[in-house]
Amino acid sequence: MSKMARKLFRKLTLSRAFVDVYDRIAPTTSLGDRGEREAERLLLRQGMIIVARGYEGKFGEVDLIAVDDDTIVFVEVKTRTTDSAGLPAEAVDLQKQQHLTKTAYGYLKWNRLTQCRARFDVVAITWPEGSKDPDVVHYQNAFEPVGEFQMF
Repeated sequence: MSKMARKLFRKLTLSRAFVDVYDRIAPTTSLGDRGEREAERLLLRQGMIIVARGYEGKFGEVDLIAVDDDTIVFVEVKTRTTDSAGLPAEAVDLQKQQHLTKTAYGYLKWNRLTQCRARFDVVAITWPEGSKDPDVVHYQNAFEPVGEFQMF
């Protein structure tokens, strides 16, 4: 394991075991919460490690922060019951991308990780009412950093 990877793992605040326990004890009621948990399960199945959930910074909030090999992944989760108003991923517009970029940069700077590779992913979930299984689409590297805080 590289020195950078070891540094990333030391920064972990949530482990797979914690996520499993949290899922059992914390009831999920809102559609957004259910979507975020589904996105977490997807990322864990892909071998990522969840670093933070619902991270709030000065410029906004990031739904999930994960580590994928030697890359920090900032994940925006969009969950809808239908796509009648557009696909869930379409809600991650330029303004949202700017807020995510600023928040991610703040996270990297605060944790002294600005030299690390990073990317932005979007997990789009359509979960019809009454349906047990949602339709989940994971867009890796969904957009490039935007605004004055461009990085990577």
